[in-house]
Amino acid sequence: MTDQSTDVFVDHVGHSIGGIGGHAFRRLTHVSMAFIPYLYYVHGSTISSYFSLQAREFVSVICILILVIEVVRLKTGIVIVGQREYESTQISALAWGALAVALAILIAPEGENGGMGAGKYGAPIILGMTLVDPVMGEIKRTMKDLRAAIIVGLVVSYVVWVGCHFWVGTDLIAALLLAPLTVLGELPPTRAIDDNATMVLFPLVGLVLLLPFL
Repeated sequence: MTDQSTDVFVDHVGHSIGGIGGHAFRRLTHVSMAFIPYLYYVHGSTISSYFSLQAREFVSVICILILVIEVVRLKTGIVIVGQREYESTQISALAWGALAVALAILIAPEGENGGMGAGKYGAPIILGMTLVDPVMGEIKRTMKDLRAAIIVGLVVSYVVWVGCHFWVGTDLIAALLLAPLTVLGELPPTRAIDDNATMVLFPLVGLVLLLPFL
């Protein structure tokens, strides 16, 4: 039997709770995570102040809560609309994504300018995952063409990273070198870690190694 979680060309619609509607909901939820950089870098301090926390503390608390809920979910085997059947017994893409995004926010150095300028590195890392993953996933699902998925993924990734150079001041060298790592993070077919995490962690690790030269 083919492993649904590692088959590059598997059509996840048939394995998603809720069918095509659940799959669409999953994609919509994924893309909506693109608002996270804006919410954190522009409104993070205001939002976290309602809970008497600093912005970074708030990110950690939210991530920990999601992970605790994930542990409970795994213990009970619950899967909700949009999740896939195999996620009843393994860490979900949502939990992996939440952890990776939190790490990106907490680790990626902030720019000197306020607002979105503070997300000169965190923003493209997170936006890359939220936008490139569904594009590549749908191409693989519908066209069964890994090469096309990689090419289109690279185009979208470079649009995100180079766009952030002009928008929030991301170093151009970093944008050019790290954009492919976003795409690379979508490729490993493994049950050990979801691509929501690797698409963030690969460029994040690359950034940490590149920072001394920027």
